[in-house]
Amino acid sequence: MKEKIIEKAADLFLKVGFKSITMDDIASAMGISKKTLYKYFANKEVLVDETTIGFQLKINAKIEDIISKEYNPVAELFEIKKSIQRFFEVTDTSPLYQLKKHYPETHEKLMSCERDECHFFFRQNIERGIEMGLYRKETDIDTSTLFYYTLMMHINENTVLEKDIHKLDFALLEYHTRAIATPAGIDELKKQLSALT
Repeated sequence: MKEKIIEKAADLFLKVGFKSITMDDIASAMGISKKTLYKYFANKEVLVDETTIGFQLKINAKIEDIISKEYNPVAELFEIKKSIQRFFEVTDTSPLYQLKKHYPETHEKLMSCERDECHFFFRQNIERGIEMGLYRKETDIDTSTLFYYTLMMHINENTVLEKDIHKLDFALLEYHTRAIATPAGIDELKKQLSALT
């Protein structure tokens, strides 16, 4: 039952927003009593925490699946962006923006977990790109990783509408790739951009 509640809450939070959905709404949507809901979750904050962990695990699993397919590093970043875009296509307002505004403690917990994972992934992507001749050998990996992560988080935490985030995320991805790419990497970038239109 707990997993079903989390799944339904996740769906409602994405469609309507973390702040707008109440415990009454979730109980009603599931056809259960609030008493049953509170048996599993002491309050809405606990449910938001657990739902957010669920989002994080699903996204990380999807990223790992894409990495396992061994795309070249430029294509890999585009595949991940497209996958995350599909994951959040049912929502209008950015989940990260909502969390930061209405549930700052949950937001901070999420960010502290994601920070290390993202840095590890971006570093690995750049290292592979250098090995494959798609990124320049002289690329400062730590600085490039930090820049990309910082700009990406700034966009996601401070842009209200998810559709605007998608547009900015792909623009950032192009910016990041052009900053470190070799001519072969630029060719791959152009290929990925043309596939988006």
